[in-house]
Amino acid sequence: MKGHADIAIIGGSGVYDVSLFDNIRQIEVDTPFGKPSDSITVGDFGEKKVCFLPRHGTGHRVSPTNLNSRANIFALKKLGVKQIIAASAVGSLKEDIKPQDIVIPYQIYDRTKIRPSTFFDQDIVVHTGFADPFCSGMSKLLHKIAIANGYNSHPEGTYVCIEGPQFSTRAESNVYRSLGFDIIGMTAIPEAKLAREAEICYSTIATVTDYDVWHEEDVTMETIIANVIKNEKAVRTIIHQALESLDIEQDCECRHALDGAIMTDSEMISYETKYRLKALIGKYSD
Repeated sequence: MKGHADIAIIGGSGVYDVSLFDNIRQIEVDTPFGKPSDSITVGDFGEKKVCFLPRHGTGHRVSPTNLNSRANIFALKKLGVKQIIAASAVGSLKEDIKPQDIVIPYQIYDRTKIRPSTFFDQDIVVHTGFADPFCSGMSKLLHKIAIANGYNSHPEGTYVCIEGPQFSTRAESNVYRSLGFDIIGMTAIPEAKLAREAEICYSTIATVTDYDVWHEEDVTMETIIANVIKNEKAVRTIIHQALESLDIEQDCECRHALDGAIMTDSEMISYETKYRLKALIGKYSD
């Protein structure tokens, strides 16, 4: 495998602008958890190495429930990624968070059911802190950029992540509203959990496409797709300016998430497990 990246963008094809990067190439990455959603595009942004991974694969062919998020995040870790900007379409659970608004969430509530959400499920026990699931420094920067460009951005929303691929029932949507959640989507989990285990800074640009089903009108794919297209320009602008401003060398607590979190005695972790997870635990288990 030939390739290196400092910063990764995860999202749909519409948030990626090939003209931003030089020396573009496609890389296939193997992981202990299988193949990522697609080949990874690597390129140069000035002095920074940046890569793009289409979360659902080219042509949007992988359901949220069937995403191999472990392979996606592990592949980015193998490339050397230190920061991930994720873009995600969401529904609004608040009247004042309108379609085409942007939310930079600071909390997640996990309502998924059947997705593997840890790298450490065999022969090793790791309890990673996840109280603050998004990188605060990156999130503040994304919100600042959104506001500076005149977008209606909300800096402290709570993202409830559901299993999907079906949308919520009206009963579920109203319960989520009663619990005070702000937006609803299907992709932030387990991405954020796995990024933390991989000691990668992770933040989300959540673009609002609809009011979910609690509002008067029903959610339709026609409405969602129309607003996704309208939101793409804003996401590209924010990502472009974020790439200019991000300091890949700045230290962050996200990058020390496994420090003290590995509970299994190093001598009890098999050679096979240490080798398989070397990209994640190598500096702690050697």
